[in-house]
Amino acid sequence: MSQTNRTQADKPLDLITIGRASVDLYGQQIGTRLEDVASFAKSVGGCPTNISVGTARLGLKSALLTRVGKEQMGRFIREQLEREGVETRGVVTDPERLTALAILSVESDHSFPLLFYRDNCADNALCEDDVSEDFIRSARAILVTGTHFSKPHTDAAQRKAIRIAKESGAKVVFDIDYRPNLWGLAGHDAGDNRYIASEKVSAHLKTVLADCDLIVGTEEEVLIASGDSDLLAALKTIRANSTATIVLKRGPMGCIVYDGPISDNLEDGIVGKGFPIEVYNVLGAGDAFMSGFLRGWLTGEPHATSATWANACGAFAVSRLLCAPEIPTWTELQFFLENGSKEKALRKDEAINHVHWATTRRRDIPQLMALAIDHRSQLEDLAGGNPDLLARIPAFKVLAVKAAERIANGRPGFGMLIDDKYGREALFAAARNKDFWIAKPIELPGSRPLQFEFSQDLGSRLIDWPVDHCIKVLSFYHPDDPAEMKAAQIAKLRCAFEAARKVGREILIEIIAGKHGALDDQTIPRALNELYDAGLKPDWWKLEPQASRTAWAAIDAVIEQRDPLCRGVVLLGLEAPYDVLKEGFAAARTSKTVKGFAVGRTIFADASKAWLAGEMTDEQAIADMAGKFGALVDLWLGLAETKAA
Repeated sequence: MSQTNRTQADKPLDLITIGRASVDLYGQQIGTRLEDVASFAKSVGGCPTNISVGTARLGLKSALLTRVGKEQMGRFIREQLEREGVETRGVVTDPERLTALAILSVESDHSFPLLFYRDNCADNALCEDDVSEDFIRSARAILVTGTHFSKPHTDAAQRKAIRIAKESGAKVVFDIDYRPNLWGLAGHDAGDNRYIASEKVSAHLKTVLADCDLIVGTEEEVLIASGDSDLLAALKTIRANSTATIVLKRGPMGCIVYDGPISDNLEDGIVGKGFPIEVYNVLGAGDAFMSGFLRGWLTGEPHATSATWANACGAFAVSRLLCAPEIPTWTELQFFLENGSKEKALRKDEAINHVHWATTRRRDIPQLMALAIDHRSQLEDLAGGNPDLLARIPAFKVLAVKAAERIANGRPGFGMLIDDKYGREALFAAARNKDFWIAKPIELPGSRPLQFEFSQDLGSRLIDWPVDHCIKVLSFYHPDDPAEMKAAQIAKLRCAFEAARKVGREILIEIIAGKHGALDDQTIPRALNELYDAGLKPDWWKLEPQASRTAWAAIDAVIEQRDPLCRGVVLLGLEAPYDVLKEGFAAARTSKTVKGFAVGRTIFADASKAWLAGEMTDEQAIADMAGKFGALVDLWLGLAETKAA
């Protein structure tokens, strides 16, 4: 390896993308005018922002250089980038301007009305002072975008970045990213217009070409970058101005990569494998495409490989609704390339969707210690029908939150199970703890076969849940149950699972078998296999303690074989005393899949009885629950230290 190549390889970043950063609001009703859309899905957006996310998902070390507003939307972008693993030290917070918005609807498979809210927006104020020389020198490549050459100060910022990059030996990537109305060539309602010829724009973009190592654009973008009206002539004009590798994006026909001279045959280039799919929304396809191509190009893959990866990533994007959230992860891309799909609409492929979901979860949770206070019927029984005592249950649940907070003390890996029947105030209190994992039950307490509480229509119930609240559903399921009972249980669990995926919420499935049948080393493994056979792949399992290490080994084997992307198992308590739980915890600590516990009545039973009876103050109840929760936490963590030793 030459000294120059070694220096480039040693840089901490693979890529810095520069330019637009917006919040995308995409209509959730498909096949209707933007005027008639009633609700929107929110995600980060803007060409370079999407590419920073896409390349990070594909394993590159990426960063973004832009501005966001000092408000909720700007913080959303920054936090989402951090969740995705994108370096954010180049994201400048602008206290004077709002974060840009983009609002879109899917009117049909060829019409996507799009509004840009970019009047004096934050990213459009990017200037040379925002471009740190040390930051640019830390990357092997930078990506500049066409839209940010449309204003003098953003143009100057990108050209400064180009100069520094070239001086440091970094590559320059140019995404032509042409939006006529962002150059002032079309009205506000023409955001989806992809091409208006302009000699002024073409002349301006031509001045960028000579500094580039990679130029990527659609047929329309190649025309605007060259000023020609014929595609072949346009490619030759770009080649006359630049030695860069040129990638021509051709939509469903894939792409062609041109290195060296441009022949008279448009097809005379390097072509990657194409993927015919159903078009759902074309927005974001180019950004996904660029992410895939850069994953190959920056890691030294042949152009044909880079083009294949790019085409596959673009196929994912056009088959789904949003932009950045739909770009595949490296694991997902490899799964697709290896297994393909029987679905032309990739969003309908359950296997691919599961890999996508499981590899893009909002955060990693390697360990979970939760206080469960989602009980309803047990506390109602304790109140004995007394309306005054029933009215006090919500306040007791707030005390449980305070107990959990006292033990967590700001540490990660803690959480709570809280219901929304009596736990509304407790949920608000728990939400103050940003790192708390929160799950809420949907089952009718004690139902067998399983029924949902309040309504069997989960869609109407889940839509207003916070995105980071986990759905918890308990089923008293035993593999030796009659076939009719198992079918009814599975149907309800399947309904809950599908609803969770539809609304984008994690789901925990709790299985209690021991109350309705014998429990041996194979009972739970058999039950899990039956539920996996039904297509259930929850994020978490919640299981009763097992008597032996053999049982846990069998459970591990099932989960590893059927869903290695499962977050894992948490133990339930069943109101067992501390000494019994100690034995169960010790056996569970031998398991690879058990990540912690979610215990309730063992912790709160005594306090709830005494507090409701007026025999215990608030502080005494908090202290009692904190002490018992803390003891279980110490036990679990202590067993981990013993195992490690």
